[in-house]
Amino acid sequence: MSRREGAEIVRTRLWDWPVRVIHWSFAVLIPALWWTAENGEMGWHTSIGTILMQLLVIRILWGFVGSSTARFSGFVRGPGAVLEHLRAAAHQPSLGHNPAGGWSVLAMLGLMALQVSLGLISGDPDDGTTGPLNHLVSSTTASRATQLHGVVFYLILAMIALHLAAIVYYRVVKRDDLIMPMITGARAMPVGTAGIVKAPLWRLIACIVAAWLVGWVVWSGAG
Repeated sequence: MSRREGAEIVRTRLWDWPVRVIHWSFAVLIPALWWTAENGEMGWHTSIGTILMQLLVIRILWGFVGSSTARFSGFVRGPGAVLEHLRAAAHQPSLGHNPAGGWSVLAMLGLMALQVSLGLISGDPDDGTTGPLNHLVSSTTASRATQLHGVVFYLILAMIALHLAAIVYYRVVKRDDLIMPMITGARAMPVGTAGIVKAPLWRLIACIVAAWLVGWVVWSGAG
């Protein structure tokens, strides 16, 4: 990690536990969804997809009401800030997502939300493999959703590959470890850096309740 010469470094809280738990849950659930689909375990596939959907709801809501580094307003920057970050000769660690990483987070969340939405209506009733809301759309729409469901998965894989490449680049070239802070929630920062501003627990509880309600609505519609 590049540091300003003579700057004193201190361990600073960076990520709250909801962001870290959801982040690593995505890392587990996406391979699980691929494996269940490839092996015809569609019951498990649908159940895991529901969990992914509910975690997405929590993460998106947390992006508006959560802790400072979790909020979209805290890390989504304009094109100018992204270019400035990419062109900077000297690298300084970011408290949260850097301007380029912020847009990759939005892209990944958007693709996963699209993938889940397509999964809800995709499938073919004739072979018994359908999303829980498949009956709400026509067979033509369901067929197109099924095809797009496969296409979007490859886009997600591309984003994952880009994410991993960025991690390696920052570790090797910029000497900045992005993995451990997402595990421990903290990293070394210059003294005086304002750490994370935590959100109250009741907001997280409200996000969890909202995610549960989304799941309930989906499966009520499936009945």
